Amino acid sequence: MENNEHIVYILKCGDDTFYTGYTNDLENRVKMHEDGKGAKYTRGRGPFKVVFVEKFSTKEEALQKEYQVKQLPRKEKVKLIKEKLKEVMQYASSEEF
Repeated sequence: MENNEHIVYILKCGDDTFYTGYTNDLENRVKMHEDGKGAKYTRGRGPFKVVFVEKFSTKEEALQKEYQVKQLPRKEKVKLIKEKLKEVMQYASSEEF
């Protein structure tokens, strides 16, 4: 059975660089990066912090977004992360917890 959650994520690595990836199981994928079994780029660059997550209904949409984000210079990635954070904070403040 295919997981219907298609996720593009950005990790902030321990060396202050960003890694952008695609997965359909974020928790497991982050664990793989931490165990040194994720992407070659992330090996030895931990600890990691998930700083951006965007979900899509299809794998195609997610992979297109991943490609777009990977093309961005660092400055634009930071902007993207801040915009997403703002969105999350607005959502959180509009909800009653």
